[in-house]
Amino acid sequence: MKRRILVSWIVAMMLSVAAFAQMPEQYLDVTIARVKPEKRAEFDAVSKKVAEANRKNQGDKWIAMETTYGENNVVTFISTRGSYADVEKGFDAFMGALGKSFGPAASAKLFQDYNSTLASSRGEIRRRRWDLSANVSADAATGARMIGESRWIRTVRVRVRPGHAAKYEDFLMSLKAAEEKTSEKPAVLVSQAVAGQEGIVYYVSRLGKTLGDFDGGPTMKDLLGDEGFQNYLRVSAESVLGTETVINRFLPELSNPPAEYAAASPDFWTPKPKPAAKAKPKAEAAKPDAKEK
Repeated sequence: MKRRILVSWIVAMMLSVAAFAQMPEQYLDVTIARVKPEKRAEFDAVSKKVAEANRKNQGDKWIAMETTYGENNVVTFISTRGSYADVEKGFDAFMGALGKSFGPAASAKLFQDYNSTLASSRGEIRRRRWDLSANVSADAATGARMIGESRWIRTVRVRVRPGHAAKYEDFLMSLKAAEEKTSEKPAVLVSQAVAGQEGIVYYVSRLGKTLGDFDGGPTMKDLLGDEGFQNYLRVSAESVLGTETVINRFLPELSNPPAEYAAASPDFWTPKPKPAAKAKPKAEAAKPDAKEK
């Protein structure tokens, strides 16, 4: 019996490594905008113009989302990149699209209007940690459909003590193994900040088609068992400086998603523009009374 269990475990690990080896290197190019509450309408208006310009002129691609549970009036824009060089290519495509739509002077004015709506902003680059992510298909089309069909994303940001990254990653590996044994098999996406953050920061995210997708499910103790749960408590106490959990809602009107995301749910990601209101016909001039002729 023990031999069978050992063989099964080795086979599972080999399959996991093989799947990970097929996953392409991926970075997340992230911009986080904290909007002045009184300027939110202006921020949305400018962001819609920018998104429309990129749609029309084959510009950069990104998904926008706002924090619904967490700090208010925070909007995040995320682009996927294959390399640091792709980050620069995306920026060039973004600027080129704006230049074609508005020209240099109007583009500069657009940036001024955008900046005037912000309380602050920051940029980050995160590396997708496929080796720590659970229940993620190596098939790109499946992954794109999973994101394209989602409307919500719940993310736990974990700040780890210096020198404790290896210990925390060992815990994430054990959690991944446990999550991949469950019947539900929810996809769990893990990324790690590599620029734009202080210290060692991991992001652990789950996608949802509805908020109800975050209901229920096994607890950490259910997943890990008694011994594993005690290890989780030790790692949290010794290695974790702090965590924050937020829930974000995707904003299609401020996004210019990759085509494969949009194809998964075109009515959501590429909504048809609202028809212009018909002008009311002018009232006919009153005809002169016959007696006045």
